[in-house]
Amino acid sequence: MGEEDGLNRRNLCEQPVAVFHNLFANVFMKLRIGLIGLGDGWQTRHRPALRVLHDRFDVRAVFSPVAKLAENSASEFQADAVDGYRTLVSRCDIDAVMVLQGSWLGWLPILAASEAGKAIYWAGNLDFDPEKDQHVRDTIEESGVAFMAEFPRRFAPATLRLRELIATRLGAPQLVFCHHRTPAAPEEGRPQTKHVRSEFIELIDWCRYVVNREPVHVTSTCHQINPTSGYRALSLDFAATEKLPAVTAQISSGNYIQPSWQEAIGFRPPSAMQICCERGVAFVDLPSNLVWFDDAGRHLESLETELPVGEQLLTQFHRSVTSLLRNMSDLNDAYRAASIFAAAQQSEVTGRRIAV
Repeated sequence: MGEEDGLNRRNLCEQPVAVFHNLFANVFMKLRIGLIGLGDGWQTRHRPALRVLHDRFDVRAVFSPVAKLAENSASEFQADAVDGYRTLVSRCDIDAVMVLQGSWLGWLPILAASEAGKAIYWAGNLDFDPEKDQHVRDTIEESGVAFMAEFPRRFAPATLRLRELIATRLGAPQLVFCHHRTPAAPEEGRPQTKHVRSEFIELIDWCRYVVNREPVHVTSTCHQINPTSGYRALSLDFAATEKLPAVTAQISSGNYIQPSWQEAIGFRPPSAMQICCERGVAFVDLPSNLVWFDDAGRHLESLETELPVGEQLLTQFHRSVTSLLRNMSDLNDAYRAASIFAAAQQSEVTGRRIAV
């Protein structure tokens, strides 16, 4: 009896140690990844982050519709250039797939990765249709794989610092003004419908993330200048709670400046976000500049020394894949923001405020 009690006590003591070692191993586990598509953020965001985080990520294979680009990137990371996304996701030496570019393939790489049981990092456009693309969401949820959508505005140093200030110095938000201005597409080009939708969906998510609540109504107007340029403005209403005031967030985006007006494109660009809070106001210029004002005056913060957005994003992805708990909030957030944008389009047609 005494010997049995001793064994039980020893097992109880060793169990936490074993759990600790498993968690420690997961944190520093190197993920074997495959890259699908190398988009606009490859050179400035994803490539530098993968180089710095080489102790956490091992690039094994690269696929890109541009074969030469795939070959060059594969050579840099001592990986294999493959001729198809299905070939990549079916490899046994791949733990996770990073889709870094939206293309004519649409959601096919996501569906293939889900079926193969590979974790997914989605950096393509956020042009989710909450109704037509419901099968994508269902497939990911049923597969059990980790999924992370890229929301770079969330992980910008200025955004993270703003959230700290809201919690400590500025107080609860009351008004949010968020504007994004882009040059118009060339007349001979096609309308950038998917890009505009994706941009608005991310702006909606950004406001939800900063306010840290869900909106209850949306109102939207849209003005189309010509087939390739226009302007849209929407207003999100966040209801008051017992402890927090109501919030109105105004989001606008347009590509109304013609490409030939070169000097106008960079003239007095508006702050990416202006936010009025209970005890002050802040102006955010992504990724790392923040100016805020309170009773004490002006405070200028340059956050250039903070961890870059790419490293923040990939660190979060590594954590989500190696965690013992599955987090599907990114997928739900993407669909939630897409559903709010769909309601905004309905508001434009009906001229009414739409409940979301």
